[in-house]
Parts: sequence; structure tokens; C-alpha cells
Amino acid sequence: MTLAATTTIGEMYRSDWLTVDQSMIDRFADTTLDRQFIHVDPDRAAATPFGGTVAHGFLTLSLLPHLLEQAGQALPLGATMLVNYGLDRLRFVHPVRSGDRVRAAFELISQFEKAPGRFQQTRAVTVEIEGAAKPALTAVWLSQLLI
Repeated sequence: MTLAATTTIGEMYRSDWLTVDQSMIDRFADTTLDRQFIHVDPDRAAATPFGGTVAHGFLTLSLLPHLLEQAGQALPLGATMLVNYGLDRLRFVHPVRSGDRVRAAFELISQFEKAPGRFQQTRAVTVEIEGAAKPALTAVWLSQLLI
């Protein structure tokens, strides 16, 4: 089987900027039951070194599929779905504060046919915070395209 190439190995793709606001953080906290005060209590969080509420690291991570789509990396011709396979070297480098804008930079590192009709892709990912010197997170993201 073949897969129409929509991404070139080594080429960088960036998503649009996305605002991570308190409403998004609160909804994620409710969904995951992680209501630590640094995420949901602006008054208490203001007294921390963060200076206010911050997004869950896993919220930022969970935005990757949306940001990948925003970067123009929709399913290639012939693929029916993209599924997560795992992450390597995931690091939460810098907190995302409520109101910050983030975007992701993706680089396709490799793509190969793992099994008939199943292609494995490996991407380097950096989630940037607008105006920040350090990224929110870095990772190597493995996914599989099914034909």
C-alpha cells in the first residue's frame, strides 16, 4: 500500500496561536478531576511563584492533535485515521499561564510502513508560548496512520 505524502521529512510546520484561558483550564480540571489550586484558584495561585493559575501540563499535551490539524497536517490522502502510539522524551519545560497563547512546531522525523496498511510517524514537537524564552513542552510524538 502507498500513502500520499503531505509532509516532507525534516520540514517544519507550525500551528496557529491558541489562547489557553481559565475557562479551558477549569473544564480540563473538571474532566480529569485534577483540581489542584494552582490550576483553578486564581487568588491562591497568585501567591505562588507562578503568579497566577497555570494550565495542567497534560492539558497542553492534549492540545497536540488540534494543533497538528491547525498546522495543516490533516490526514494524508488514503489514510482513514491517525492514532497515538506514544511519546518519547516528553518534558514540561515552562508553565502555561492562564491567558497565554501557545502554538506548536512539528517536524516529521520519520515515516515507515510498520505493517500492511499501518504507517508509523515520528515527530519532534515543541509547544511555544508567545513572548516566552522557553517552550511549554518538548517531546517526540509517535503516531500511526491507518489506511
